[in-house]
Amino acid sequence: MKRFWIACLSLLVTLSFIPLTSSAARVRYVTIGTGGVTGVYYPTGGAIAKMVNKKRKLYNLRATVESTGGSVFNINAIKSGDLEFGIVQSDRQYQAYNGTADWEGKPFKKLRAVFSIHPESVTIVAAADKHIRTINDLRGKVVNIGNPGSGQRGNAIDALTAAGIDYKKDLKAEGLKAAESAGMLQDGRIDAFFYTVGHPNGSVKEAVAGARKVNFVEVPKPIVDKLVAQFPYYASSFIPVDQYPGVTNKENVPTFGVKATLCTSADVPDDVVYAITKEVFENFEEFKKLHPAYAVLTKESMLQGLSAPIHPGALRYYKEAGLLK
Repeated sequence: MKRFWIACLSLLVTLSFIPLTSSAARVRYVTIGTGGVTGVYYPTGGAIAKMVNKKRKLYNLRATVESTGGSVFNINAIKSGDLEFGIVQSDRQYQAYNGTADWEGKPFKKLRAVFSIHPESVTIVAAADKHIRTINDLRGKVVNIGNPGSGQRGNAIDALTAAGIDYKKDLKAEGLKAAESAGMLQDGRIDAFFYTVGHPNGSVKEAVAGARKVNFVEVPKPIVDKLVAQFPYYASSFIPVDQYPGVTNKENVPTFGVKATLCTSADVPDDVVYAITKEVFENFEEFKKLHPAYAVLTKESMLQGLSAPIHPGALRYYKEAGLLK
């Protein structure tokens, strides 16, 4: 009996010195929060997850994607640990890190930026029969400004406020998800809707393709200039009408916009963030083909619009690749 236990102990000691192979190591799971399934965020998250999952044996990492309510939801879920990553508008990233807007007095100092993605224009789509040509014409109308927790709701309120419009008093504001807007507009249940999005967009195409004629609504230059001067994350932009056959506008429509960014928490391990960053940047041309909105992307531009500190895992890759010193 004594010999048996000695043999067992000897075996255990021997096994303890055998290193775990990558296949035997514990697989880690991460979830990427996106947005509505009709927007650009959802397929973007899916593409990132697909790239990482191709190398899951190398990184012992498995990524999944979740459709969510948008930027505010994603940030709060990252903060609580329910999400490891989230796609977030650059304005929401700034507000969360600095403790303003939805995070007034409660800055999320562990928020970390990974990279920025595509530019997003604040897009106002209106029924042509309502004669809404500029944002000032929204007074007295039924307007979907976006669901609570979405980035576009904050952008809509900023734009309306800059135009001198009180969204609680001067119009009937609806709080629908972006995916519901096109159907509601075509059914005559709303007169216009806001959507902060990269172009072309499926939901906007759906609105334009309906029987009810629609037009894009201009945000005049003085209002854009006021927004850009007040908020560091806004920039002038435009809506390209050639991507939407059937819209009544004949020329590109002036507006303003932000950038979509991938964010995470300082608590997410460096090697996990490094792996995701590396796979996206080393498959850059494949990533660009994901959506027409990405045609303007460069590796350098993906390091712009980051108003939270860059995660050390991402920073490691950028230094290795010579993108940052």
